[in-house]
Amino acid sequence: MSLFDYKMSELHSLLHKKEISVSDLVSESFKRIHEVEEKVQAFLTLDEERARAKAKELDEKLATEEEFGLLFGMPIGVKDNIVTKGLRTTCASKILYNFDPIYDATVVQRLQEADAVTVGKLNMDEFAMGSSTENSGFQLTRNPWNIECVPGGSSGGSAAAVAAGEVPFALGSDTGGSIRQPAAFCGVVGLKPTYGRVSRFGLVAFASSLDQIGPITRTVEDNAYLLQVISGLDPMDSTSANVDVPDYVSALTGDIRGLKIAVPKEYLGEGVSEEVRQSVLHALKVLEGLGATWEEVSLPHSKYALATYYLLASSEASANLARFDGVRYGYRTDNAKNLIDMYKQTRSEGFGNEVKRRIMLGTFALSSGYYDAYYKKAQKVRTLIKQDFENVFEKYDVIIGPTTPTPAFKIGEKTSDPLTMYANDILTIPVNLAGVPGISIPCGLVNGLPVGLQIIGKHFDESTIYRVAHAFEQATDYHKQKPVL
Repeated sequence: MSLFDYKMSELHSLLHKKEISVSDLVSESFKRIHEVEEKVQAFLTLDEERARAKAKELDEKLATEEEFGLLFGMPIGVKDNIVTKGLRTTCASKILYNFDPIYDATVVQRLQEADAVTVGKLNMDEFAMGSSTENSGFQLTRNPWNIECVPGGSSGGSAAAVAAGEVPFALGSDTGGSIRQPAAFCGVVGLKPTYGRVSRFGLVAFASSLDQIGPITRTVEDNAYLLQVISGLDPMDSTSANVDVPDYVSALTGDIRGLKIAVPKEYLGEGVSEEVRQSVLHALKVLEGLGATWEEVSLPHSKYALATYYLLASSEASANLARFDGVRYGYRTDNAKNLIDMYKQTRSEGFGNEVKRRIMLGTFALSSGYYDAYYKKAQKVRTLIKQDFENVFEKYDVIIGPTTPTPAFKIGEKTSDPLTMYANDILTIPVNLAGVPGISIPCGLVNGLPVGLQIIGKHFDESTIYRVAHAFEQATDYHKQKPVL
């Protein structure tokens, strides 16, 4: 039995009793990484020397101090678009192949203050653009449940590392489902917090009005502990919300009697596989047995979410990625004859195909003569999608449906068809457009691959999401099932 089969609270207790040390936890992480990393390929960069030195330092602290936080000594993996001081941050792109940041993202700083130990940086789709981690500029991460399948994306490395037992938890980022979709594919717990709940300072921007950092863990309880530490107002981020952070763990009561659940008919309709649909309906029966009630509702503008998202996200990406030009940092071409040529060649050679595709789409949508027809109209539809959620939440506590239309697909199966790949995020994208929180938890297996249940809540009401997710988790054993590598 691995140490990471224990929950964080149990590991905390073992540390408190001096039955294990921080060095044991860090050694366990690197031992597992060295065992399975060749198959999974979740990490882009390891920080073994500094992690072991930090573990030794924390062991000395452990010997002298009686009180310490729950994240004390816990190893963590960080998605490679979250900057880490002195530890390479590439966004899985050739254009940042040699970028060593000179500061930490706020979330990383908060983890360090909580005495967590960063073991390395995790693979992703380049600049978080993708749903399978096949768009990484460096390597292909595989799903621990079946290494012929994708782990999802763009936080595929984060979800795969947790599922494979390489780290007990990881940080991801979610722009259109990039935490929840890989969490569903890899059979772990992934939360996209309310927009503004967690600071984005130090997150390399893809689409600034949609991006949100969040936790990926094995259990709901661990997820709540991690969100507790990284949440809160940050003066370094103007979009960070000045809203109190509740005690999320105290919400895990298991009591959901009288809770009202909305199930959008659009989320169980065309495109959702029958096996996934049945897994969700079974999950709803479990929740009914715990005292909740559910009714079918409609989110009528959901059908426009995909087009709206790709116009808005690509527009923001075209502006955000203009800074990568070969002048100040990162890759610079050797073949330039003049300054303009240097810009062109650097960006052509440094960015991958998917990033170029989205930059061109976004630049077109923002261009003169097309702005009103595309970008402005997409913003109006975004408002309608947000209003759909607000209307449902007037009567219901949470919205529930599948996280993804199907379980994980085979590597290479959808790479030649970008539109089919984009459609894979159809159930997660509306949550980002509305800015509300959503979580994916395991709710079944289809042909040996996990299925995710998505629970969506009101703005800044992560506590209710956690309460429902935890009640379901305690009534089932899906979270106990692990891949065999």
